Amino acid sequence: MSFEAWAAFAAASTVLLVIPGPTVLLVVSYALGQGWRTALPMAVGVALGDFTAMTLSMLGLGALLATSATLFTALKWIGAAYLVYLGVKLWRAGDTLDAPPRTDAVSAARMLGHAWLVTALNPKSITFFVAFLPAFLDPKADFLTQMLVFETTFLLLAFANAFGYALVASKARRFAGNPHAIGVVNKVGGGLLVSAGVATVTLSGSRS
Repeated sequence: MSFEAWAAFAAASTVLLVIPGPTVLLVVSYALGQGWRTALPMAVGVALGDFTAMTLSMLGLGALLATSATLFTALKWIGAAYLVYLGVKLWRAGDTLDAPPRTDAVSAARMLGHAWLVTALNPKSITFFVAFLPAFLDPKADFLTQMLVFETTFLLLAFANAFGYALVASKARRFAGNPHAIGVVNKVGGGLLVSAGVATVTLSGSRS
């Protein structure tokens, strides 16, 4: 695996994690209602959930790589197209963040479990990783090594993203309810996702 492939993966992952989705909405919801104390358990729960979904996805991709290099290459192109699709969808999204405060008192353990369930057991999570990861994997490199590097990178970014969202939401409630600010995030994130999709196609082509 080249440094360029890892850097492209880290950059695309960062953009994807920052974009508000079900997991981010859950984190923001708890943080708006209960403050900064939600940051650590929610971040741990999100990281564990992503670890579950990503591991299942990577194991499936490993089996596919061992079975058919042609199918694996096709999946790479599908993954790049998926990134572009997500970018266009986000660009056209609304300018509101639908995250009502969770004012009910919940223990740290229950918050962690809730975050894990929402992140890991959402079928879209596994589907997303199956479509996303092949664009960065090198069929000629050791699969287990790539799996370890990519999972570690993504989980650290996921933890930091969830932790950051919780802290920001607990301190900046005006931002969470500001349609203009959310609209800017959606537009910037959408543009970056489209760029990431194009970049993965270029990267894949340069390695083939």
